[in-house]
Amino acid sequence: MQGNMMDVQLTIPTILERMRTQYAGREVVSLMVAGRDEKGQPIPHKHRTTYGAVADRALRLASAMQGLGLNPGDRVATLCVNSFRHLEAYMGVPSAGLVLHTVNIRLHPEQVVWILNHAEDRVLIIENVFAAMIPAIRAACPQIERVFVMGPLPQAIPGAEDYDAFVMAHEPLARYPDLEENAPAAMCYTSGTTGNPKGVIYTHRSTVLHSLASAPKDALGVSEADSVLAIVPMFHVNAWGLPYTCAMYGAKQVFAGVFSDGPSIARLLQEEEVTITAGVPTIWMGLLAELDRAKAEGTPYDLSRLQTLISGGSASPESMLRAFEDRHGLRMLQAWGMTETHPLGTASNVPVGVDPTSDEGYALRAKQGRAVPLVELALLSDDGQLLPHDGKTMGRLIIRAPWVASSYFKGEGQSNFFTLDDGKLWFDTGDIVTIDERGFMHIQDRAKDLIKSGGEWISSVDLENAIMAHPAVAQCAVIAMDDPKWDERPLAVVVPRPGQTVSHEELVEFITPKFARWWLPDATVITESLPIGATGKFLKRELRDQYRGYKAGSQATSDA
Repeated sequence: MQGNMMDVQLTIPTILERMRTQYAGREVVSLMVAGRDEKGQPIPHKHRTTYGAVADRALRLASAMQGLGLNPGDRVATLCVNSFRHLEAYMGVPSAGLVLHTVNIRLHPEQVVWILNHAEDRVLIIENVFAAMIPAIRAACPQIERVFVMGPLPQAIPGAEDYDAFVMAHEPLARYPDLEENAPAAMCYTSGTTGNPKGVIYTHRSTVLHSLASAPKDALGVSEADSVLAIVPMFHVNAWGLPYTCAMYGAKQVFAGVFSDGPSIARLLQEEEVTITAGVPTIWMGLLAELDRAKAEGTPYDLSRLQTLISGGSASPESMLRAFEDRHGLRMLQAWGMTETHPLGTASNVPVGVDPTSDEGYALRAKQGRAVPLVELALLSDDGQLLPHDGKTMGRLIIRAPWVASSYFKGEGQSNFFTLDDGKLWFDTGDIVTIDERGFMHIQDRAKDLIKSGGEWISSVDLENAIMAHPAVAQCAVIAMDDPKWDERPLAVVVPRPGQTVSHEELVEFITPKFARWWLPDATVITESLPIGATGKFLKRELRDQYRGYKAGSQATSDA
């Protein structure tokens, strides 16, 4: 016997058609660069359009792309910020049967070139603010045949074409190509913290399923009534899927472009009555400082519509969750995912019966949360044995879901994918975690960042979060330093708040009630800044290189 349901292909045109028909009047707002001030800083200009207009231009882009002689599955790269034009590319390029390859604009130019060549991109769409890179990219990437620039160009650049003119010169696509749901739709590269970045190819099916599963209340809580500001870049894991999720459910979308500082974000949240926003902890640190400043000066922002600040990319300390809630009445939601997981895997919504503002509620919200529907999580020991979900046992986090990668582009890094005795394919995330009886996952560390002292593991993440709760600490990264007796011991690298000072002894005393004595850092380095990577995470690899050979009792300040 067989089922008798329709075989409807899950493709991005289904999302585009919902935008075009059901939600044509919903607004899309973008902060664009309208020039530079006397200090060379970008001047913001607010652009307003609708889903209907974006859909029309996306269909024109799809038609234009089909006229370039590209083959199904060919890659179209974008070096762009968050904007209505980038949203057009999200919809139009895959709807033409091509693959949208969003490239991280914060990477070193040599890495950008390496990724463009490795992906074998044939077309590049680039924001005008990055147009100066075009000659070097054309010289280093001979396979790129056409380059289109989003926004007006201040001067002519050989080989650069006007994106808007290219799009509007074509009639909207009259008929979608016959797309298979398992055909490639989008492509992102990992951040490459170890070795070269690796390509992950998302399918139409994985994108549609991810959009469906990430919207419900027990995930990110997106609906038509929402106004969503995704500060997380559209080049970083497709802005956590939010552009597609919002379009599918009809939520208003707000884009900040290059303006990610605290004051710009606070004004945008207020003016556009944003209900949901999403970004990495470094963004929230800047926003919190601005909200604190405005409140202290008697000019607080009106963020009464803001329901949820989604935080991901790295762990947000419990102290930050409490600060937003206690001082500004704002609720933070931690979520976890990776490039390989499209990215949503978990969200830290608290269970029924738990007060989110109780100590238990904060403790749960400080974890990365429970798996969203269709995601399976498990713990694996170093010898390949499944471990218990008791909230105490640490193991390697493995994951499987309809939107989790089964391999990397060109077959690289295959050791990360394996089959267990149950015959299921799993992906090894590289995270060391615990999972409790209710399914709450708590990241202890990346496997490469764990500190092994006397044969026992110490979580650098837990130490960092505890230290950042100190009122004099702005940022903290904990790394391993060599120790002749214990192999490795924790070293805290701390950035104090402006005008504040703090000593190693003060920090140890502050966190002692929370940890066994052997967990406590042996030394603290006070520094002016920490290196931050292209995805907003602290670069611990650089810190380990910088402080290699450091010993407790050495000079405890740094100009780094």
